[in-house]
Amino acid sequence: MALQQNRSPQDEQLYRIRHSAAHVMAQAVLELHPEAKIAIGPPIENGFYYDFDLGKDENGKPRTFTPEELELIEKRMRQIIAGKHPFIYREVTAEEARRIFADQPYKLELIEGLEKGGIDEYGNETKEKPVISTYRHDTFEDLCRGPHVEHTGQIPADGFKLMSVAGAYWRGDEKNPMLQRIYGTAWRNKKELNEYLAMLEEAKKRDHRKLGRELEIYIFDEEVGPGLPLWLPNGAIIIEELEKLAIETERRAGYQRVRTPHLTKEDLFLRSGHLPYYAESMYPPMELEGVRYYIKPMNCPFHHKIFASKPRSYRDLPLRLAEYGTCYRYEKSGELFGLMRVRSMQMNDAHIYCSEEQFEQEFMAVVDLYRYYFEIFAIDKYVMRLSTHHPKGLGKKYVDNERLWLKTEEMVRRAMDNGGIPYVEVPDEAAFYGPKIDVQIWSAIGREFTLATNQVDFAVPARFNLVYTNREGKEETPLCIHRAPLSTHERMIGFLIEHFAGAFPVWLAPQQVRVIPITSDHNDYAARLAQELQAAGVRADADLGAERMNAKIRSAQLMKVPYMLVIGDQEATNGTVSLRKRDGSRINDMSFEAFLALVKEKIVTRALTL
Repeated sequence: MALQQNRSPQDEQLYRIRHSAAHVMAQAVLELHPEAKIAIGPPIENGFYYDFDLGKDENGKPRTFTPEELELIEKRMRQIIAGKHPFIYREVTAEEARRIFADQPYKLELIEGLEKGGIDEYGNETKEKPVISTYRHDTFEDLCRGPHVEHTGQIPADGFKLMSVAGAYWRGDEKNPMLQRIYGTAWRNKKELNEYLAMLEEAKKRDHRKLGRELEIYIFDEEVGPGLPLWLPNGAIIIEELEKLAIETERRAGYQRVRTPHLTKEDLFLRSGHLPYYAESMYPPMELEGVRYYIKPMNCPFHHKIFASKPRSYRDLPLRLAEYGTCYRYEKSGELFGLMRVRSMQMNDAHIYCSEEQFEQEFMAVVDLYRYYFEIFAIDKYVMRLSTHHPKGLGKKYVDNERLWLKTEEMVRRAMDNGGIPYVEVPDEAAFYGPKIDVQIWSAIGREFTLATNQVDFAVPARFNLVYTNREGKEETPLCIHRAPLSTHERMIGFLIEHFAGAFPVWLAPQQVRVIPITSDHNDYAARLAQELQAAGVRADADLGAERMNAKIRSAQLMKVPYMLVIGDQEATNGTVSLRKRDGSRINDMSFEAFLALVKEKIVTRALTL
């Protein structure tokens, strides 16, 4: 069932607090910088922000806020809050609004959009009838439709904090002026604020960019290029384990694996229709012997060609073609972020070709696949987002076929409703060829990630003349479901690093066992145990270096190795091991056979516990 996007009473209270705090911050900034120009200041998840234009410095660069100024702004905000100034709403005409904001060019631009209709006070498209209104408190008045708290005193003075300053282009367009954005966070009380700040500190410790280097999983190199990760041996092991999981799972689900090249002639993307929509996100073409080639940003056109490689009948459907294909997308430099936004990605891709009658079962099988993976990785919180089209985007952002858009969107809704899958509906975020389900997940500490997608394609198969012969002997065009439940290796591993804080389950850990001799006298026994573990398929080695035992244990702990086997005289004599687990627990005088059975069971079952 589609979830209503209305806020709960608690969420509504936080929304009002954060919205009101943004206005109070804008007042404090204008008092500090009377010449500043104000843009927009919406509430957002976990807080609020406001964009300001402070003009240019003597070198012609945008002026920025200093850390000292943030402290002054925060102090002044608390003074304004203490004044308990009421928030007063009023509706105004466009002309009156222009008089109020005569010296505020960004507000004047927004007023023009409101006057024309279809644009809200933040410059976003809206289906609601535009109303030009303001809210005033104390000496500050802003273009706004609310809602707000009744008065500034209802903003908890000890429940907010200004967090950071960042540059932001006006309306997200690089051609527009660069503004200064102050981010703040606001909560119902000091306790909630402190809990949030503690979560942020924990998130810093779990940052996949930090842990990725410390645990020797991946690196970036300027000579290779931004957004192009180099996977180190530990990272390669994680990739291999994820691929093994996908191959095993997809084989049971009836998928067939294929492989496709990294580049293709321009004609393929012209035929698929990707070039007009994705050209800005693609690397520039290369030309050889008069032919233009592109490196691929997606795998689907290649899979369509494989479908078309021989005649198909209804007996062949559903046909499920899977590939961990490497794709390349030229993401903007400012949008690159560790493994979460890269330019080279290995995608857990597959395309399911099916009839309309088979669609619901196949679509829900993909959703079930997501939930199966969520159990394996202990992902307890997730949201399915149904992304639909917008009629105004037909022929531009979306394939121009309103009938098929409405039909396929309803097919997805029906499948999700019949399957009892909760979802939220988000307009104007579909793929260009059809509606999709985007999956949002939350890590162990509550950080949100966009994981993967389940897309319906009603347009592109026809462009490739994909057909199958139905039971009546007539040709029909199949539907195509694009799916990537394990996302890309890059994004999935980035998430897993933060989700597990680098302490991966045994099956996924790059090194599963480290054998640690107490002295060099025990090296032979330690080496023999490591070899037996390796022969049994366990990733193990023996630390035979000259360091003391405690230093070796510390080294293994820093690398978050799940199991450490400490070997001394007693263990060597009795053929036993002293087991130290990563979580600090110990089992002394354990038979090696018992330990081997333990670790193999954890690996085979992909257990979450040690």
